[in-house]
Amino acid sequence: MIQAVDFERFDEEDLVRLRIPMAPPLRWVNSYLLRGPEGVAIVDPGPRSEASEAVWEAAWDALGVSPDEVVSIVLTHHHPDHYGLAGYLQSLTGAEVYMSERSYEETRRMWGAGSTMNEALPSLYRRHGMPEEWSGQLPAHLRSFFAQVTPPPSVRFLKEGDHLVMGGRRWMAIETGGHAPGHLSLYEEERRLILCGDAVLPQISPNVSLLPGSDPQPLQTFMASLAKLRAVEVAKAFPGHRNPFPHFAERCAALIAHHEERLAMIEALLARGEMSGFEVCAALFGTDLGIHQMRFAMSEALAHLVELVRRGRAVEEAADLAGTVVYRLA
Repeated sequence: MIQAVDFERFDEEDLVRLRIPMAPPLRWVNSYLLRGPEGVAIVDPGPRSEASEAVWEAAWDALGVSPDEVVSIVLTHHHPDHYGLAGYLQSLTGAEVYMSERSYEETRRMWGAGSTMNEALPSLYRRHGMPEEWSGQLPAHLRSFFAQVTPPPSVRFLKEGDHLVMGGRRWMAIETGGHAPGHLSLYEEERRLILCGDAVLPQISPNVSLLPGSDPQPLQTFMASLAKLRAVEVAKAFPGHRNPFPHFAERCAALIAHHEERLAMIEALLARGEMSGFEVCAALFGTDLGIHQMRFAMSEALAHLVELVRRGRAVEEAADLAGTVVYRLA
C-alpha cells in the first residue's frame, strides 16, 4: 500500500511542513523542510516507527526531494517525537545532525549505555507517593522508547547565537529549557520567522517535567524561557505540534499566566492539608490515564511543587520513616 503524505507548502516562507505520525493524543509531529542553494535542511524528522519510515519513503517523491540533497538535520530537542528518526535519516542521507550540547546530554541520560532512568524515575515517583500499580509500569514503558530513537545520530553542537544556513537564509539558534533542557528554536530575523519546536505551542501547554538528574527547577526555567522568547519579534511561528500561528508574544504571555494559575491552584489544595506529589497529581489531572500520560502528569505536578518550595510558598518534608515526601503550605 502506498503511504499517504500529509504536507503543506508555505511558499511565502520557503518551507514545507510534513506531518509525521505518532501516538495519540498528539497524533502527529511537524517536520519542516527548507530547500536552498546549499541543499535541503530537515528540522525535527519525527519518531522512528514503521509508519514514520513509510511516510519519509513516500515523501521524497511527493516533495521532489532526493535523500542525497539533504545536508542538515536540525533537532530542536531530544524527545523521541523530534529526535527519533535522526540517526536513521543520517544513515540514509549522510547529512550532518545538529542539536545543542545540553540536549545531547539528555539523550544519554535517557537512552545512553549508562542510563539509570528506568530505575531512577520509578524510585522518584514512589518517594512522592505513587502507588506500585503505577510505578511498576514505568520500566517497560520507558524501554518502549528505545526503538523510536535507534540508531542514535552522530551530532554536531549548536549553541545560543550560532547561525545555520537553511533554505538560503541565516537562522539563529535560541536556547531555552523547561520543556526540554537545551531546547533550540531557530529564528530568521529578516522575515521574523521562528521554528520553535515545543518551546511554545499554539493551543496546548508544553509539558514541564521534573526528572531525576535533569533540571532541578524546570518550571522556573520554563517561565524564564517564555519571557526570553516573548521579547523576540516574531511575525509567524512554526511549532512542533498543531499549526503555524502569528500571535507568538501573546501565546508566551498566556502560557506564563497558565502556570501561575496552576501554582495558585496547588496552593489552594495544600491549604486543605499536607499532600504527597501523587495526591496533587491526582487532584489536578485525575487517574483515568494511561501510563504515558500519567508520567507526564506526575512529573508536571512535581515541577510545580518544587517551584512553590523555591518561592517559599510551600515546604517539602518526609512524612514517615520510609521517606515518603509530602508538601504543606509554608
